[in-house]
Order: sequence, then C-alpha cells, then structure tokens
Amino acid sequence: MKGLLALLCVLSGAVTLPAAAVPSFDTVRAAHAPSDISLLARDGTPLQAVRINSSLRRGPWLALTEVSPALRHALVLSEDRRFFEHSGVDWQALAASAWANALNNASNKRTRGASTLTMQLAGLLDEDLARPAGGRSVGAKVSQIVRARELESTWSKSQILEAYLNHVPLRGELVGVAAASHQLFGKHASGLDVLEGTVLAVMVRAPNANAAALERRACEVLRLMPPVSPASWRCDGLATTIAQALARRPGPASGETLAPHLAARMLQGMHRDAGLAPKALRSTLDAGTQRVALASLRRQLAELRGRNAEDGAVVVLDNASGEVLAWVGSSATTSAAADVDGVLARRQPGSTIKPFVYALALQQRFITPASVLDDSPFQLSAGGALYQPQNYDHAFRGPVSVRTALASSLNVPTVRVAAMLGPEALFDSLNRSGLRLTESAGYHGHALALGSADVTLLDLANAYRMLARQGLYSAVRWQAAAASSSPSSSSSSSPLPAAPDRRVLPAAVAWQVADMLADPAARATTFGLDSPLVTRGWAAVKTGTSKDMRDNWCIGFSSRYTVGVWVGNASGAPMHAVSGVSGAAPVWRELMAHLHAGTPSAAPPAPAGLVAQAGEWFLVGTEPGVQAAVNRAGKTMPAFGIQSPRNGSVIVLDPDIPRAAQQLVFEGAAGQWTVGGRIVGSGSVVHWSPRPGRFVLERRSAEAIDRVVFEVRAAPRRGQRAQSDRLKMRSVATSITIPQML
Repeated sequence: MKGLLALLCVLSGAVTLPAAAVPSFDTVRAAHAPSDISLLARDGTPLQAVRINSSLRRGPWLALTEVSPALRHALVLSEDRRFFEHSGVDWQALAASAWANALNNASNKRTRGASTLTMQLAGLLDEDLARPAGGRSVGAKVSQIVRARELESTWSKSQILEAYLNHVPLRGELVGVAAASHQLFGKHASGLDVLEGTVLAVMVRAPNANAAALERRACEVLRLMPPVSPASWRCDGLATTIAQALARRPGPASGETLAPHLAARMLQGMHRDAGLAPKALRSTLDAGTQRVALASLRRQLAELRGRNAEDGAVVVLDNASGEVLAWVGSSATTSAAADVDGVLARRQPGSTIKPFVYALALQQRFITPASVLDDSPFQLSAGGALYQPQNYDHAFRGPVSVRTALASSLNVPTVRVAAMLGPEALFDSLNRSGLRLTESAGYHGHALALGSADVTLLDLANAYRMLARQGLYSAVRWQAAAASSSPSSSSSSSPLPAAPDRRVLPAAVAWQVADMLADPAARATTFGLDSPLVTRGWAAVKTGTSKDMRDNWCIGFSSRYTVGVWVGNASGAPMHAVSGVSGAAPVWRELMAHLHAGTPSAAPPAPAGLVAQAGEWFLVGTEPGVQAAVNRAGKTMPAFGIQSPRNGSVIVLDPDIPRAAQQLVFEGAAGQWTVGGRIVGSGSVVHWSPRPGRFVLERRSAEAIDRVVFEVRAAPRRGQRAQSDRLKMRSVATSITIPQML
C-alpha cells in the first residue's frame, strides 16, 4: 500500500521541491572526484595513478560515447526498459509494483521496486533521498519521484544516463563503470563485449551477489535482447566471464605504473584546500626518459639474476634547471620491497665520495692533478685502533698521479689525501655539497673518505650536478608549475623560478675534478679502455661499491644531464660479485646514450684561473716551475707518509764502497721510524745502515702508521759486476743513497 500512497501523493501534487535544489549536469560533472589522481609528466602525459580516496574506487568521468553500447543496452533492459519513453517515472511499473507489494506484504513475501534510472540517479546525487535518516518512507519515495521529474525537465536523457553510469555503485568499493570495467575485466569501458556489459549491468541490482545469482540474472537479460541466432548461445561463456571477473585481484584504477614513488612523495606534500584534491599532480618528469630508465633498470637486474641483486633506483637531473627528469625508486618486478624508494633511501656511497675529497684538496692547494701520491700500505690511528685502507683489488701500484688515483678509484691515495685534510674539514665540505650527512666527523673518522656515511641517491646526484655546474649548487625540483595551456599542448607547464645558486667550489677546481673523471686513459688502470663508463660524447663518471658489496653506484654527468644509478638490495643483503662497473654502470651508460641520442655531449671549456702545462691543467700559481703547492695559510705543503723508499724497492749494495759508508735515507713526514720493529730514528729524515735482507719499514706518528716493504741485496760477485752496474746505489758525499726500482 505504500507504493499506492506514494503514487497518489505525486498525482495530487502534495509534495514539491525547490527547483534550485536540482544541480545542473555541468555542475555534477565538474564535481566528479575520482579515487585516483594522475601524476603527469612535463608534457601532460599520465605516468601514474595515485589513490587518494580509500573508502571507494572511482575512475575518471566517462562521456556516454566512451561507454560500450553493449553495456548501455544491457543496463536499460535490466533496470528501466521504458527509460527513453517516460519523463522520470514509469507510472505503469510503479502501479504494478505497488499492487504486487501489497499482495507480497500480505503473504510475507519479498517486495519489489519500480525505480527508474532517473529516480536512482536522484538518490545517487542526494544521499538523503537514497538513504533517509529516518528510513525509507512514503514521503521520501515521493521526494525521489519529484526530484526525478525535475531532473528530466532540465537534463537530457543522454546526460541522465551518462551521470548514472559514472555514479552507480557496482561491486564492493567500485563506483562507476570506469573503475568497475578496469578492475573486473581489465579494460576500458568502451571495450566491453556483450557478456561483460551484461554482467556489469546486472550488478546494479545486486552488487555483491554470488556468481550463480549473477549468471542467472545476466542470462535473463541476454534473452531479452533481439535474437541474432538461437537464444541458447547467449548464455554460453557467462560462467567463465563471471568467474574471471570475480577472481581478478585489485590493482590500480587505470593507466601505466611508471613513477609510484614520486607520486607518493608529491601526494604527501600536496596542499589540500577544504579537502579538495587537485585533478592531477604535475611533475617535471620526462615521460620518455622515465620509461627508458625503468626499462633499463629492469633489464639490468634481470641480467644480475642469480647474484642476489634485486633492487635498484635511478634519478636523472637537468643540470641547468635542477628539474628531475626521471625518478625510479624501484624496479618493482624483481623487488621484495617495491614500496621502498631507493632514490631517497640512505646508503653508503663508497668511492663515489672521492671526487669531493680531491676537490677540497685541490681547493686548499695541497695537491694538483699532476701531484704524485703513494699507493702503498699504511695505517692510520682511529680511536685507539688502527685503520689500514686497502684498494679494491688488494694490490698496490706505488707512485701514482692524482689524476690516475681519482679516475682509477684507488683507495689508499685517497685516504692519504683525506688525512691531510682532516675528517672535520671533509665532513663540512660534503655537507656544503648537499649530502646532508648524519652523525659527526669523529664518528666516521678516516673512513669518511671512502664513503662510510649514508647518503641518498638524490642528494649524491645533485652534488655531482654541482660539479657539472662548475661549483654552483642549487636544490632540485620535481613539482611543475600549474598548467598554462591545454593538456594537449607540447608543454603544459610553465617553468618555475630556478632555485637560488650558492657557490661550493671555485669553478676552476670543479672543472679539474670533472676533467679527471672524464679521462678514459687515467681510468684505464682499474677499468681498462673499454668499459660501461665509456660514452660516445664527453661525460665525467664515478662508480662506487660499499662494504661487502651491499650497494653499488654509478654517478656521472654530461654537459646537460646528471644521471645517478644505485643497485643493491633494500634489505641490505650483500650481492655476489657485483661492483659499480658491473651493476649500476650499464644502466648509466644506456641513459646517457638516450639523453644524447641526437647530439653528443661536448666537453666544457676551461674556466678562468687555469693554466695548461705539459698536458695538464693547473690552478694559476700551482703549475710546475712557479712555486710549490701552498695551502690557504701560505705554507708549503708538508711531506706526507713515507716518501722514500717506495714500497717494493730493491737496493743493491755497491762492492766498491765500504759497507760502513753506505747508508739508506728514509724520508717522509715526521715520526718515529722502525725497521723490523726496532727504532732507527725519528723526524722527517732518518739514516740507516743497510744489510742484506727483506725489511718492513714503519713510520709512526700520533695520526698515522705508514709501512713499506723493501729488500737489500748483497754486492754481486766479480763476474757479475758489469751486469749489476745499473743496480748500483749512487751516493752523495758518503751518507745519502737513492734506491733503485726493479
């Protein structure tokens, strides 16, 4: 009887609603809020969907022409067969429903409704009409009918159907056909076939019905469609279609999944005004570069399968603007911790710190690129213990130039240079370069020079970008400006003001470091002449591997771009025989090739303050023949370590000189000198009477312990003198001798 009473009320005009309460179609469409928003590339290309509403899943607004005709037809047949004939209320169905419900109430049977699509839409647009606070009543039903008639008077049928398809709840958290078609069938709503469209249509009446009920109802609707062939075929395949739809696992609402980590970061920092989220997140990412970075990382990790390397990250920066062009926080496919953002995770950078060690020493004029460093065993005092650095291959090369030591990534010379600087000065310099180190200089000690302090890939890449910009540092940015033109334009974001620059290094010093990092000949000592570090154009690059091969890196820059790559495990587990050159470097080189596919990178010209001499570049005033390298206090650079003899020296006694007159001179930094554990003198120059044998020479000071091994050979027999002339010691007066190297 309630249905009859509602009908009488409407017919008598007992209930009316203000016309202003009916929103316009354009207002409803503009207020549509998807549960996911898009992260857009710099040109407006969608890269990633980001969930912002956890209570429901709703896709973007779909125009009626974007919805499959099969779904539209099945929906009308299932819910409102006379939709295109009535004016909001199907009086015939309403009367039949009222009479049937009266009979059903008398026999305690389930009642039936007669709501049209327009009436249902009225309820979807106004929750009070759909679920009144006091429960469903005759007055509420009448209000819904009146609202439906008002919608019909101001909206077209196409607009009503379009709005309904975008608002109707379908199954679980799915609202609207955009989200439901993607989630249940893995396709856009425009691609639904007859079976899929019918299954979706019958979910309107029973969104969470089981598979059998959905199949039964869908088959009924299919039989109502005009016959094209025997009716029995129409229900074939329904069971499979429904089973596959209900078994599909939840996933993103739509689109590609290219930059989830940057999307999440931008969402965290998003300002929400009165709870309203933006329609999209506009980033500085380049869609093509982002795809290449992700694909390259995944290929490389697939190559490393079996070596316990499952994670990686990539960041690409524009040198001039500081814009992030690619941000790959994880490969996702191989990772057991895909949610961890490798671009922002703190890891030990290993040898990628070395350029900043040499940069500070160059700036303080302790060294030049041509200075000779001692690559031989030595020890440093470290809080009551001894620190003895080793090269990656556990070999020593004796005297090497600064250029070779840096480009070939030799550890021992680097620690010697860092010891001259001191941990405090190096710690401050690294922080000025934007690395944001934690703890303190004393905590890390001498190991700081070899990358013991944790850094992020983003900070490290930006510090290298500072070198590329000849000592000028500025913050990076990944947020693009608001749209300044249509989404289809080639550039949908206007440039933001560049971050302010601050000088970290003199331009000449930064250029010297870059020049050494770009030198393939200087790099050949460790990496050879053909390695993943070799590029078609000019590029400065450095690799790094942390302790126990837990992390490896490749950071480098061209004239226009800086690329940083990390490979490792989010868990911190060590890899198996994977170094920076074999793990991260191939990805770095592929990205450099992509970025400079059209125009190879050119070497930057030398800035003012440099002078070329004998094939090397020197800061003015440090070139050979002008003066010794001096520090900022104007003092001559002190000797460091053991200068003579070199490690591995072989000294042959001269048979023509009395043994007592032959002395070996030990030179180096001031300290206590021992041979074979016995003290032989102190100071910076010590004389020692040699005797045949193999000896260990140590120089001890409060700061360090240096050690070299040398050999003294007895005079040859008379018949061998001519052959040994080239090995004789030369004497100055009767006290200073110079050892010969074999």
